Amino acid sequence: MYAIVATGGKQYKVEEGDVLEVEKLDGEAGASVELPVVMIAGDKAVVTDAKKLAKAKVTAEIVDQFKGEKVVIFKFKKRKGYKRTRGHRQNLTRLRITKLSEA
Repeated sequence: MYAIVATGGKQYKVEEGDVLEVEKLDGEAGASVELPVVMIAGDKAVVTDAKKLAKAKVTAEIVDQFKGEKVVIFKFKKRKGYKRTRGHRQNLTRLRITKLSEA
């Protein structure tokens, strides 16, 4: 059984025991968070009904808070002598999926 969850403007396919990196969520390491469910695919059927999904839960444990790799932004205009370099490191949260439940 797997589920599609939404967080940080993105959707992720998760199963129990998976570890994934998402945009920063509030909480300390060891805390538990509940993720909103978009879809659940079980052994027999796929559930997309909003009423059934309201009862569904995906629980995850925060493993770590960290910064991602540096992304370099380089701006350049030819023949004008214009060059700018900037960088950015996104704050991320590492989650371990602990429980998937349909109801």
